[in-house]
Amino acid sequence: MRTTVCLSIVILAGTGGELLAAHAMKQSARLQVISGSAVGTLLQRAFRLGPMWVGLMLQALAFFTFLALLSWADVSFVVPATALNYVVGAAGSALFLREHVDRTRWAGVLLVCVGVAVICASEL
Repeated sequence: MRTTVCLSIVILAGTGGELLAAHAMKQSARLQVISGSAVGTLLQRAFRLGPMWVGLMLQALAFFTFLALLSWADVSFVVPATALNYVVGAAGSALFLREHVDRTRWAGVLLVCVGVAVICASEL
């Protein structure tokens, strides 16, 4: 039970943090020219936005929960199971960021789900 709860926190908090950081970066502006000053300006704008800070906090929560999870669960289970980030990321980008996720990506997400199911079945 504890492993399932922590794994859920790692997946949801980590991916939620990534989605919020992507949202903040898209709100701050698109980078037209790649130079040190342009990247610096973009980051300054992004770090003034609340979603960037909430995203970073969620990613920190996911990281420290991942470390705790590794202290009692097998790495050979935990690392493959966290691949569910890809599933949550694809769904979140389609639902919240309104990005287009084509059939090929959904097929890849389905394959990830099958792989995680095989890994989880070995834990039972």
